[in-house]
Amino acid sequence: MSTPRRRRVSVVAALSTLVLGTLAACSSDDGGDGGGDGDAITVWIVEDLPDRVAATQAIVDDFTTASGVDVELVSVAEDQFNQVLTSSAAAGDLPDVIGGLPLGQVRTLSANELVDTAAVGDVLDTLDPGTFSESSLELTSDGDDQLAIPSESWVQLLVYRKDLFEQAGLEVPSTYDDVLAAAEELDSGDVAGFLGANVAGDAFTAQTFEEIGLGNNCQMVDDEGEVTFDSDECVEALDFYGTLQQDYSIEGAQDVDTTRAAYFAGQGAMLIWSSFILDEMAGLRNDALPSCPECKGDPGFLAENSGVVTSIQGPSGEEPATFGEITSWTITADSATDSSKKFVEYLLSDGYEPWIAIAPEGKIPVRTGDTPGGTEYSEAWAKMDVGVDTKAPLSKFYGPDVIEALTGGADTLARWAIPQGQGDLLGAIQGEQPVANAVNQVAGGTDPEEAAKAADEAITSVQDSQ
Repeated sequence: MSTPRRRRVSVVAALSTLVLGTLAACSSDDGGDGGGDGDAITVWIVEDLPDRVAATQAIVDDFTTASGVDVELVSVAEDQFNQVLTSSAAAGDLPDVIGGLPLGQVRTLSANELVDTAAVGDVLDTLDPGTFSESSLELTSDGDDQLAIPSESWVQLLVYRKDLFEQAGLEVPSTYDDVLAAAEELDSGDVAGFLGANVAGDAFTAQTFEEIGLGNNCQMVDDEGEVTFDSDECVEALDFYGTLQQDYSIEGAQDVDTTRAAYFAGQGAMLIWSSFILDEMAGLRNDALPSCPECKGDPGFLAENSGVVTSIQGPSGEEPATFGEITSWTITADSATDSSKKFVEYLLSDGYEPWIAIAPEGKIPVRTGDTPGGTEYSEAWAKMDVGVDTKAPLSKFYGPDVIEALTGGADTLARWAIPQGQGDLLGAIQGEQPVANAVNQVAGGTDPEEAAKAADEAITSVQDSQ
């Protein structure tokens, strides 16, 4: 599932050659058994931005110094991961450890029996499950088997203008009713009451609606694996989102770029985006600077005058639910087990803060401390510098309420299909994007029940073809 992460510039052909060439070299070094004698391991990271790879290499070097285990670090672009994994598995050249794995890719590894769940479980026991958020462990497990060690998350946010809300005497928009009331009150010729994606065939549109749907207990599948997108809860959620789009938003196609631009220009009272927006909203990126009238004299104006909500509860919602992504570390079935376990343990302890510091705005720790109830990692995260062209900690621009909402969002993190054992279905529908298409339809006036039924049929068709 794609995310509103930093846009990348990469040369696919060159990357593929580099990765496959590195894998071949690693295979010749260790005899092709996926890990050799345990004194050298190969680690993939699903990340290809040069500065982040270099920062990871520094962590790897510190681990080697501390442990004596040599590590060959290989970067793999997210959109190339499945292709490279398939080729490497077929050739018997799997790495020992893979990190930076989104939830969908964890499920891909598991479905192909490429995870050493016993080794992963040993690492979790060493680190103590009580030091991780419960939801992060649930989303990275399959029954009693732990598939990966959750490391960090980014969360989807409803960002809202605190100053406008306070002036109008409005409640924090944490429910469907709150959001609708605020959108109606604040919508005007100059400011849209709500900004959210509506483009058909776009993963960001689907992600935006998943946040809305989860809060109303709209589930893509039930516990038996049957597709349920035509449920009353999903219809109700589509109706809510369609009302926002038709009555209180900007006309026309809205996507990841246009929604952010409109909010940054001061043209929106509420916006659904990911936590990656936080450093940009603080004026720390020259290619995505806020442009509102007040921002000209104070680049941090929007950050100082915006609040965030991590879950929006609908009338049928049983409990708060936050959409987001968890990235993890796992140990492969062909691994040099002892050295691999040492490496993952290091990354989630001594190497954890340096790893999170690579991009704090998108690496919210799901391990808050090294003992149950400990908060040293989350406290350190709040003080880490974020930004690209200018660096500063999030706590310089955002109050404790925002910081606590971000770290607490991991406690209510939820996703469609994965808890029901249907995580592969999420990847299978990425081409057709039936949920995004349904959102686009209701934004244009289609009856929510009709749109939900069409999406349900499309998802079922994909499921039947798997």
